[in-house]
Amino acid sequence: MKPYLKMFFALMGFTLLPATAPTRAFAQAPLTISVGSISGPLSNPIMWNILKAQGFDKQHGFTLDIHLYPSIVAFYGGFATGEVDVIMGGITNFQKLRMEGIPLKIVATGLKLSDLSIFARDPALKTLADLKGKTLAIDMGGSQYQIVSIYARGSGMTLEKDMTLISANFALAKAQLIASRVDAAMIAEPLATLTANESPDLHIVFNGNEAWKRLKGHDGWETVVAAREELLKRAPDSVERLIGALKDSVDFIKSNPDEADRIVVETVKLAPGIFKQASIDKRMEFDVNPAWGSERASIWELFEAAVSSGFATKVPDADIIYAP
Repeated sequence: MKPYLKMFFALMGFTLLPATAPTRAFAQAPLTISVGSISGPLSNPIMWNILKAQGFDKQHGFTLDIHLYPSIVAFYGGFATGEVDVIMGGITNFQKLRMEGIPLKIVATGLKLSDLSIFARDPALKTLADLKGKTLAIDMGGSQYQIVSIYARGSGMTLEKDMTLISANFALAKAQLIASRVDAAMIAEPLATLTANESPDLHIVFNGNEAWKRLKGHDGWETVVAAREELLKRAPDSVERLIGALKDSVDFIKSNPDEADRIVVETVKLAPGIFKQASIDKRMEFDVNPAWGSERASIWELFEAAVSSGFATKVPDADIIYAP
């Protein structure tokens, strides 16, 4: 067993769940799709909670079964061991899981990189390059760190060498910056908008999507949607149903910002108005498209960047991206 999977099994104690249910007609066997989510005001619970609250799963002929996990390790572990069918996660994390033998396919895009920002207080710090010799609080175990590092290397920098890194999740990174224990902190939406509102003396020196456009000339993806192959065999039309429900959720967020904000406040306990502001400002921008279409090239580009930056030894097999 690969070391990466050993960590999941040791920490979580899960056993792989075999896919034994035969494929049946929809009218005979209503479809349930289990998805992994993470505790806290993050993109995963926000998207799944809105989809469920509005009944978009029922409208597209399935029942969404949300499994809430307390940490990133548990979240990916539940997917790796087959406890859930689908998660929305980082492209490079799925690259690593696929290479470890997890039977997954990326089926759709999810959240754009605009949700990822690095804040600083010192007015002299205006760009990522200005952080050379400074202290940065950043979650070094997350795919967001890899995005920042890939951009840095494309700009002639090496994060580990050019600055002092303090490993911290978004909330802890924010606290460290507020307390002036670090010079800068990486924070994702919607916590980034909350941080900006609470601390107007802070400013953004790096935004993920703006940086990716400078590096590659187009938008980048913070998260994509991946499904285990057991689900795809059990219910071949599950991808179409899931993408339809996700697209309806994105349209609802855009057309009903107040109602979407109310759902977020009630389900993840985020302060009122924060999600609405982040959505309207396009700092937290969901954009669901089939992975096998025009977005395939941008997804594959990140696989290649992960290899060139040393985060992966090789690109995954072509079948990691679903094709109908």
